[in-house]
Amino acid sequence: MSQFEVRNISMMMDLYEMTMANGYFEDSSADDWGTFEVFYRKNPDSGGFAIFAGLEQVVEYIEGVHFEEDDIEYFRSLHLFSEPFLEFLRGYHFRGDISAFPEGTIMYPNEPVLIVHAPLIDAQLVETAILTQINHQSLIATKAQRIVRAAKGRGVLDFGARRSHNIDAAVYGARAAYIGGVDSTATVMAGKQFGIPVSGTMAHSWVMCYGDEYTAFCRYAEQYPDSAQFLVDTYDVLHSGVPNAIRAARAVLNPKGKRLKGVRLDSGDLAYLSKKVRRMLDAEGMEDCMIIASNSLDESTITSLLEQGGCIDAFGVGERLITAKSDPVFGAVYKLAAVEQNGVCTPRIKVSENIEKITNPGKKDVYRIYDDTGHAVADLLTAGGEAVDLSKEYPYIDPQKPWKKRSFTNCRAKKLHREVIRNGKRVAPFRSLESIRAYVKEQLETEIWEEEQRFVNPHRHYLDMSIGYYHAREELLDKNQWK
Repeated sequence: MSQFEVRNISMMMDLYEMTMANGYFEDSSADDWGTFEVFYRKNPDSGGFAIFAGLEQVVEYIEGVHFEEDDIEYFRSLHLFSEPFLEFLRGYHFRGDISAFPEGTIMYPNEPVLIVHAPLIDAQLVETAILTQINHQSLIATKAQRIVRAAKGRGVLDFGARRSHNIDAAVYGARAAYIGGVDSTATVMAGKQFGIPVSGTMAHSWVMCYGDEYTAFCRYAEQYPDSAQFLVDTYDVLHSGVPNAIRAARAVLNPKGKRLKGVRLDSGDLAYLSKKVRRMLDAEGMEDCMIIASNSLDESTITSLLEQGGCIDAFGVGERLITAKSDPVFGAVYKLAAVEQNGVCTPRIKVSENIEKITNPGKKDVYRIYDDTGHAVADLLTAGGEAVDLSKEYPYIDPQKPWKKRSFTNCRAKKLHREVIRNGKRVAPFRSLESIRAYVKEQLETEIWEEEQRFVNPHRHYLDMSIGYYHAREELLDKNQWK
């Protein structure tokens, strides 16, 4: 379901996008085109990579962007914009092209993951909405993948909605978390909208509403005999919760030929309690009963629980996933790389006192370079349309060590950008969430080095440059630093 069937989010912009668009319109620059790039500067949590997510929502936004009469009236009330420009907005639709990495691509700092080539007006108007989608979903997908890796094959459930920053953050966060590898979400709206499996147990309030814990468990088992999971820490896990869960299973489920699916621990020393609970359940022949843990979990606490020998089969992860609490800002930016006037394309570069803020100018392509084992050894920036021939030794430059002679041998290259929007319309086929999720898993299992997947001191993935592109960049940098 498109978000535009519910509401028009075309006004999701910063004011400066409107003032610049109006300025271009009034300054006779309306026919000039710009190339803008989305990239980010560092991986969250000092990790080795990030996951590109949110592209489908960008495409939906671009196809649906338009302005209603009340939008135009609001702009008029600000007394900032000319009447001809407001009239132009009345029939506005996006007129440019967008190419991007396939959603779910493993990505690295300082490479353009999405490129907008459009009239300057159009390219400016869509900046904030594009960044909002990519920054949020890429952040959550990346955090989710870290948590999934920490769980080492155990289930991970998204419990984050109630701690998210708002409804959209919960729903699109659940989408991103599923891309990152979580197994299900407790957020029903996300389940319906995106087809994500939904899961959940019960709240403490269910137990507290009844006169005693045993009765509460029995009533739940009677209503949900095929999916009974009990929350066992309302009063006392070892002396009340688990014994009552076992009693209720015997009284209600066993006579129906059913089994207790699981018990959930939501407080206390989870490593210690889970080991005790496992022994209690196993002693009653309930080896198949899962132990689910929740309560402020993330990749660090999950790693610690498993290192302590915690007997946990699945993790319900909430606030630290849905808010990416440890590093909650992804930091993707939207920068001008080139301007096209009268058919002539001229690269642009941003020069800064901070070296990390100097941009890579001009239209460009990104290639992923694979060695003969199928692993990605580097990404390569080239000028747009530049040929990359790896049938023979291919020299390149590492911009962090430009004095060293480098070359790729026995390698192959894959161009990462795919056209998704042409003249404002989708040209790439819709990809299911399952296929995007599977694509992430495939890359991590077959292409991305284990050393890049470490939590501590991961290997740096190299972003190299073709010799021609590197020298053109340096020449432009030298030319522009005294302007």
